Amino acid sequence: MLYRKTSAVVIALMVLLSSTTQADEVKHVAITAIVEHPSLDNIRRGIIDELAAQGYVMGQNLIIDFKSAQGSSATAAQIAKQFAASKPDVIVPISTPSAQAVAATTKTIPIVFAGITDPVAAKLVKDWNPSKTNITGVSDALNLAPQIALMLKLKPNLKTVGYVYSPGEINSTAVLNNLQQALSQHNIQVLAVPAQKTSDVAPAARSLKGKADLIYTTTDNNVVSAYEALVKTAIEGKIPLIASDPDSVERGAAVALAIGYYNFGRQTGKVVVRILQGEKPGDIAPTISSSTELVVNPNAAKLENLSLSDEFIQSADRVINQAPR
Repeated sequence: MLYRKTSAVVIALMVLLSSTTQADEVKHVAITAIVEHPSLDNIRRGIIDELAAQGYVMGQNLIIDFKSAQGSSATAAQIAKQFAASKPDVIVPISTPSAQAVAATTKTIPIVFAGITDPVAAKLVKDWNPSKTNITGVSDALNLAPQIALMLKLKPNLKTVGYVYSPGEINSTAVLNNLQQALSQHNIQVLAVPAQKTSDVAPAARSLKGKADLIYTTTDNNVVSAYEALVKTAIEGKIPLIASDPDSVERGAAVALAIGYYNFGRQTGKVVVRILQGEKPGDIAPTISSSTELVVNPNAAKLENLSLSDEFIQSADRVINQAPR
């Protein structure tokens, strides 16, 4: 009798499960990043919030795995293999090294890259058309013309721009090449200093003292991970820091004309949802986020010997009223 009762329960559960609709099926999204820092964290938060807004809620019909490579390319490769073995519905690699590791590991599981400046140079896709592969995503490539216009507005007699970068990160080298070409048209020199590891950022920045009129920073993962060290050098050397991400302004950059990475994550999340709902990644063209915001930190600017007019501050989308940490 006990066996029959148990069987009846099992049958009831089977009937209940079989009646679950496609929309109620549990989806599995795996997210990885080369390192954890505010910009990349905000991308992840935006993705999760967008999924929730469209009905995919963790603990109900959504499983999310997240792993950070802690700055190690070898660890990124291990994470990619682990994710591929678990066969999620979508893998979202945030940053170029993580995306390259995942792309090298699976040719079948849908991949939605995020936070990548140049996916073509990174050899993730051939061009900006639908890839017809398992890869699509959202790029954070910035139009350099407004960035340079901002630099010249802040420093009309600008002659040299310092740039600390990771030579092994395609994002950073791509920006460097484009920056050199664009600034050369204004007779402005780029003083590029490599920082292979996070610990190299501070000495690389110190080498710019007395040479650079300002330092321009991108979302280079090594640089952003050690941003406080860069800010300290900028303050000591009275060199203004101009960033391309808003979170760096909170940490001590004077000004940024930047992509809001939380909204960037929401945009990425929309692509993930399209795939969860049945679209193929190879049919979705990679896109570039076009929304930017002007963020200023008057306290940091003062410490870095950069004068900001009241008019300029009032024109900002956001003002950070705090001293660098």
